[in-house]
Amino acid sequence: MLRTALKWIAGLLGVALLAALLFLINLIWFRPFSLNLFYEKAFLQAALRSPETLTSLGIAEQYGYRRHNAHLDDLSLAKEARDLEITRASLHDLEAYDIAKQTAKQQLATRILRWYLRGQVEGQKFQHHDYPVNQMFGIQSQQLDFMISIHQIDDRRGAEDFLLRLEELPRKFDQLIEQLQAREKRGVVPPRFVIERVLTEMRAFEGKYVPENPLCVHFGKRINAIIGRRETEANYLWTSCLTVLETHVRPAYRTLIKFFDGQLQRATNDDGVWKLPDGDAYYAYRLRMETSTRMTPQAVHDLGLAEVARIDGEMRTILAAQHELRKGETPAQALARLRKESRFLYPNDATGRAAALADYKRMIAEQLELSRIVIGVLPKAPIEVQRVPEFREKTASGAYYMLPSLDGSRPGIFFANLRDMNEVPKFQMRTLAVHEGVPGHHMQIALAMEQQDVPTFRKALTFNAYAEGWALYAEWLAVELGLYEGDPWGNLGRLQAEMFRSVRLVVDTGIHFKRWPREQAIAYMVEKTGMAEAAVVSEVERYVVMPGQACSYKVGMLALQAARRRAQERLGARWDPAAEKAFHDKVLALGSVPLEILDEQVDAWIAARLAH
Repeated sequence: MLRTALKWIAGLLGVALLAALLFLINLIWFRPFSLNLFYEKAFLQAALRSPETLTSLGIAEQYGYRRHNAHLDDLSLAKEARDLEITRASLHDLEAYDIAKQTAKQQLATRILRWYLRGQVEGQKFQHHDYPVNQMFGIQSQQLDFMISIHQIDDRRGAEDFLLRLEELPRKFDQLIEQLQAREKRGVVPPRFVIERVLTEMRAFEGKYVPENPLCVHFGKRINAIIGRRETEANYLWTSCLTVLETHVRPAYRTLIKFFDGQLQRATNDDGVWKLPDGDAYYAYRLRMETSTRMTPQAVHDLGLAEVARIDGEMRTILAAQHELRKGETPAQALARLRKESRFLYPNDATGRAAALADYKRMIAEQLELSRIVIGVLPKAPIEVQRVPEFREKTASGAYYMLPSLDGSRPGIFFANLRDMNEVPKFQMRTLAVHEGVPGHHMQIALAMEQQDVPTFRKALTFNAYAEGWALYAEWLAVELGLYEGDPWGNLGRLQAEMFRSVRLVVDTGIHFKRWPREQAIAYMVEKTGMAEAAVVSEVERYVVMPGQACSYKVGMLALQAARRRAQERLGARWDPAAEKAFHDKVLALGSVPLEILDEQVDAWIAARLAH
């Protein structure tokens, strides 16, 4: 009997092992039986192909897996080709699942992922139309940001992984040059000013005395914090860092500098993507991806002109009420004058910068509390305010947000650019804190990452029109929260920011569709916004290297405002503070979605609300 029982047990174990093996084979090499498993497989396939993405997400570390933290991404053309094949295969597999048999949650997830994958497949013919090295988000500077702000040095292994990653920089930059050469063969060369900007930036970084290099300074602070009094160990790591900077990092930058010195001789002053192969089709594609609509470039341009005229009128009314609109002066000219007045400026020194950071922190705290009036569910992730790293200040935008990690180990960060305090008039600060912080980017992105019972990709995937649209919508929502009550200057700063985003519609399409030279775009933006020319130059140059992206803000904001109006009109008397909270919670609970899916989800929410 015992022998028979053992045989039965052995047989059952064999069947279980065979079933597990078949399950793994199906999961890894074929389309999974379960749609939910497919979602995770698609996400993991993308994440595992990028060690830097894995580090940024902070998921694997929760399970003790850290091997990826010693490696940088593979930028080779061969890897790029494999990635494209995987994307096509993922789309094919996703569309093989019968959507009629899916739950409502699955149908939503499928539609979001399908929209994204189709866009990636459609864009494969334009895969080399971008500029991987540029003055805004280029690899040459983002790599430094990643090492300093994202890579965690919390123990000895983290420090060693930091050094191992730096040792891989020559390999990554060689692959980057391979990518740049492939683009040049297709006639894709950055405009001359882009190359000049990145050469200045890279030479400043490469030429810095090694112990004072930002990577070494950061590394030194971290090892002092984790090693403490173990002087021998700390000295070994510090010396290793100096050696790696001298033998790997600086030579890698010299190689990249040499490449761009050569490419500078072949660059032109044509800034728009119309100059690229099939450039008009490429720009239409970029607008589609960035706005998640099918608006034509001309329609976007016309929308911008209309919004510029409307906002100009509102600004004129406020300035007249404050007796600050002089005879023959436009609102933009009045703002250009006011922004130079000492009452609206901090001292352009360390004291002024410290005061501005303190005020930003106070604003964020106030806004977080007031957001409870119109939003029911707030994020768990905290938010910090920091100065943009000094090595990035010259080419960075006025402010930006860095998302928190999924594991909660890193907060969201609102970075404020304080390179020149004359560029930071006080009446603009509240709107920046709303947009980048709360209830803007931090509220939306942190809540998206904290979603429960959704595929992991929905926590990480971002659609610009939704994300930037929400942040701009939040600026408008701040009026309802009373953030500008009794502060006409702050409200004027808000309108100037909205004018800025409306002008973007005109300028982005002007550069890439109507073939405006950069100088014309700069002149138009200065004329309509009253912003300092230096700030406008940085912005216009951003649009050159990020075609279509600047259009996502205003298009997304208008879509959210339209969705809210539909809810108010259809709910009628049922639209009350509770309904408003529920509306915002519904919108934020979506995570990030294309605008056409946002509209469908809001309409379904309205119908469900009316049915009860």
